[in-house]
Amino acid sequence: MVTHILRRLLLMIPNIVLLTFLLFAGVTVFLGSPASVMLGQEASQEAVRQLNLEYGFDRPVVVQYLDWMGKALQGDFGRSYSTNMSVSSAVLPAMPVTLELAFWAIALAVVLTAVINSLPVGRRVIGSLSSTLSIIGITIPNFMLGISLIYVLSVQLRWLPTTGWVPWSAGVIPHLTHLIMPVLTLSAFYFGSFTLVYRAEYRMVYRQLFIRVARAKGLSETRVSFFHALPNAILPVITYVGLSLGQLLGGAVVTETVFSMPGIGRLFVSSIGTHDFPVMLAIGILIIVGVMLMNLLADILYTIVNPQVRLG
Repeated sequence: MVTHILRRLLLMIPNIVLLTFLLFAGVTVFLGSPASVMLGQEASQEAVRQLNLEYGFDRPVVVQYLDWMGKALQGDFGRSYSTNMSVSSAVLPAMPVTLELAFWAIALAVVLTAVINSLPVGRRVIGSLSSTLSIIGITIPNFMLGISLIYVLSVQLRWLPTTGWVPWSAGVIPHLTHLIMPVLTLSAFYFGSFTLVYRAEYRMVYRQLFIRVARAKGLSETRVSFFHALPNAILPVITYVGLSLGQLLGGAVVTETVFSMPGIGRLFVSSIGTHDFPVMLAIGILIIVGVMLMNLLADILYTIVNPQVRLG
């Protein structure tokens, strides 16, 4: 497994170089010269030209990319055009918010999928309820579900705060009450997707010989379902989790915007609005590297859950 992990890490290098170059070239070509953004629309052509020369914006895209990547590898992502603070100072405080939101959303979706669809009692009723919820979760847009939760749980029932974010240091209860609706909103789609994948695999696993053997040994239906069928049926869901991380970050952008959470997604949206290229590029490379690392983690978890699979 160690050899496989090292090989995957080495293969990530050319992929990261290619994807970050495409991102850099796309931002540079399609969004125009950063000098025009920094000086404003009223700036003269001469002033823009002077700034291009000063910062090297007139150089070929490849040269600019190599310069940017060289500094990025040393932890220097430049300075924000809109706030003039270092990009690291803007991005790093937002990362824990998005990571915690994504973690709880995926964890909740996986647990609910495995538990609800593995219950051995009331399968017909629970199956119908699970199918209905999964269809709703897949079809309803994030922003619509988020606004609906705000209207019901915050405006009408007054159970939860409307929007915002409170750190753990402010108290466990205030932190969790601000987190409930964003997590429910983001996990709804993944519960629906995971349920479709899990139920198809679960039905197939439940017809296998080892399940009949487990029943013949006198094990209860609950033990057979959760200790024999679930560990095998959950494997495709683990793979799907790794493949869904790109979509997860896209959903986080919408969710953080709806609930005014100071995460990476909201920062990315605001940086697009202000054409803040350094912030956009830094977030882009973090997302690219993060998705690749999480795919590798999904591979490792797959092997741990199913020891029959060996990475070599």
